[in-house]
Amino acid sequence: MIHLLRFVAARRFSFALALPLCVVPFGPGYARGQVDHQLSRDVFQQLIEINTTDSVGSTTVAADAMAKRLLDSGFSKEDVIVMGPNSRKGNLVVRLKGLGSHKPILLIGHLDVVEARREDWTTDPFQFVEKDGYFYGRGTQDMKSGDAIMITTLIRMKKEGYKPDRDVILALTADEEGGKSNGVDWLLKNHRDLIDAEYVLNHDGGGVDLKSGKPLSVNVDASEKLYADYQLVVTNPGGHSSLPVPDNAIYHIADALAKLQAYKFPFELNPVTRAYFEVMSTVESGQTAADMKAILRTPPDQAAIDRLSQDPAHNSTLHTTCVATRLDAGHANNALPQMAKANVNCRILPGHSREEVRQQLIGIFADPKITVNYVSDAGDVSASAPDAKALPPAALQPEVLAALTSVAGKFWPGTPIIPDMADGASDGVYTNAAGMPTYGISGIAIETNDIRMHGKDERVPVKSYFTAVDFYYQFLKTLTSTH
Repeated sequence: MIHLLRFVAARRFSFALALPLCVVPFGPGYARGQVDHQLSRDVFQQLIEINTTDSVGSTTVAADAMAKRLLDSGFSKEDVIVMGPNSRKGNLVVRLKGLGSHKPILLIGHLDVVEARREDWTTDPFQFVEKDGYFYGRGTQDMKSGDAIMITTLIRMKKEGYKPDRDVILALTADEEGGKSNGVDWLLKNHRDLIDAEYVLNHDGGGVDLKSGKPLSVNVDASEKLYADYQLVVTNPGGHSSLPVPDNAIYHIADALAKLQAYKFPFELNPVTRAYFEVMSTVESGQTAADMKAILRTPPDQAAIDRLSQDPAHNSTLHTTCVATRLDAGHANNALPQMAKANVNCRILPGHSREEVRQQLIGIFADPKITVNYVSDAGDVSASAPDAKALPPAALQPEVLAALTSVAGKFWPGTPIIPDMADGASDGVYTNAAGMPTYGISGIAIETNDIRMHGKDERVPVKSYFTAVDFYYQFLKTLTSTH
């Protein structure tokens, strides 16, 4: 983190590091003329059209499909492994062998995607559709685009006979988006030797923010929020619907959710988010820039906090957020409900625990009829939540930042590289806890008002995707070239 904050003190991230960095002598134009964009498109389409949802899909099918591509490109069988706790939750681990000058780098990405219903979408979510300059499909943003980019990069390196200065390991895994068999966690507990690395690059983070087509920032996720689900439950004797009573379980849940909607968790900055707003205040203009400066003061300006919080992305950076995501109530149309349930999903700022937030929810609802339970990643419901807090930000490796500064400067000249906190959560929670510093880095550029992950008509710009293919190849090659 000291290197990260040193950049912030200079109010930009574009200084030259005195490091023995080998800069690969080619720019974006050369890469775009050489990289196999058709391969990257084919891999992307294949992944989108394999259903990897927890309900009916299989990450094993996707892992096997990618394994075949890797084997066909020249990887040996001992360096391409598909394994998992059951037949549907397979994980792919591939190793591009290098010169052994350094400990390996691990690349991670999840193969599973969140549920999507055809009736909610304009297109079939599990059909890869290109139209109007976009690729559509479930996972185009989160995160089969990143999976396809990493697979394409390793295949290209293998075919050209490139020898990195260390082994590069890629793990494409199950159940980041829910389920009982998280692949990164499972691999760390059962096959740590296959993925042990000096540090981790997580394609499920970072990226380039665009505003009306102009790149605002190249983001590096150096921290992330803590994920938690809570179950709200109200029980009632019920009865005939012709005899309504005020003590209705559904009304209790509705009142609680209305209170949650109106509630704002406390404003808070940490070293990463403070650094983010310090740099962004020099990139933005007008009221937004002034507000970003105002929240950095002591004390922070409340009016500025309120204005920034109207933007969902800024609001999530400034606060713990909790939102209702599911409802379940009643047993018949002509009967008073005997039970009503709701799921509340929270993304918790670093430094706070899941149990702390559970207690806050109890206080917000202030209703003894409502029980607030914790729901684990495996779906188990308990009366209390873990006390563990999110890990502090990982210190950024100088070589990673130097390579990123060099290559990003070719693709998005003059755009600042900015530390960021992931508003959601990722598999980095497992690798960071295992002592492998994890950084969210992606070359995919998306408009800040077009974030569709987990939502309807998820999409990624065609141009942005192919630029990211070129960027990531150059970034990883620069990072692993012999110094």
